[in-house]
Amino acid sequence: MSAKRIAGSAIDWAKIAERVPEAQKPRFLQFKARSENYLRRVMVNPENPPKIDWAFYKAKVPVPGMVDSFQKKYETLQIPYPQDTVTPLIDAQEKEVKKEVAAFKDASSQRIKAYQAEIDNINSLLPFDQMTLEELSESCPEAALEPLTNPTFWPHNPEEQLGYKSDDAPKESSH
Repeated sequence: MSAKRIAGSAIDWAKIAERVPEAQKPRFLQFKARSENYLRRVMVNPENPPKIDWAFYKAKVPVPGMVDSFQKKYETLQIPYPQDTVTPLIDAQEKEVKKEVAAFKDASSQRIKAYQAEIDNINSLLPFDQMTLEELSESCPEAALEPLTNPTFWPHNPEEQLGYKSDDAPKESSH
């Protein structure tokens, strides 16, 4: 397997920069500089190994067969390039994230519809200052006072009622 020569960076740094949080900008710029520096160092080297004039060396080297041996070894030299095993993993992860994003968008759309229905319901009600207690108990049963079935003390909030226990209160231990 031979590697193909890349012409330049395939990374769209502007798109990535748009998504980098402000606190991470210095590290992003450092990473970008390192990446571009590496690409420049790779591009300085030739794509193919240099051609060797074997006839010149055969004429100059007195040991018979030595240059032929070197030539054979040089021409059969194969530099192994690592297999790309990460791209399929990244592609699979990208597909999974896209599924999660689509599911989140669907769930968000459902929540938006439910919230919009709730907003429409609230907008259709009379203003609270124009409602009677009966209308209030019909439209908002959780906010209405029920003096006959559930009497409360003023200011009618949970903290002021008999038997109220705070969530922050220390738990009673049973020794």
